[in-house]
Amino acid sequence: MRNTKSIKAYVTIIFLSISFISVGQNTPEEIVSKFFTEYQNDGASKALDNLYSNNKWMNRATDAITKLKQQLGTLNEDYVGKYYGYELIVEKRLSDSFILMSYLVKYDRQPIRFTFQFYKPDNEWRTHSFKYDGNIDEEIEESAKVYYLDLKK
Repeated sequence: MRNTKSIKAYVTIIFLSISFISVGQNTPEEIVSKFFTEYQNDGASKALDNLYSNNKWMNRATDAITKLKQQLGTLNEDYVGKYYGYELIVEKRLSDSFILMSYLVKYDRQPIRFTFQFYKPDNEWRTHSFKYDGNIDEEIEESAKVYYLDLKK
């Protein structure tokens, strides 16, 4: 009976250890969720720093990240109004190791699209790129053009 309790205890410890190890692996969805929480609570600069903290290669692009922080920082209440949250527009998987996720970010004045790309070269996801733009209204208008419609019915 004592052996059975010991075995159960060891199995439980091993199971919990495996669970804690897997918690350390951030999925793209978790990375994006953390980004938007920090973006709302702490601002664009901190959110971008943490977004790229999983990619050691971004140390070589400090000027580009600084410029991106400044540009993203201009999306404030004076310019685009109140921030209301975000919604997934599309997720595209090139493979099990490369994902693009595009989000509609809702501001009072207009929607802005945030696009994230994630790459997993080995075991961990890293942020490959981030960009934003306000051209989503033009694209949806373009998609409604007659030449995109299936008129052969």
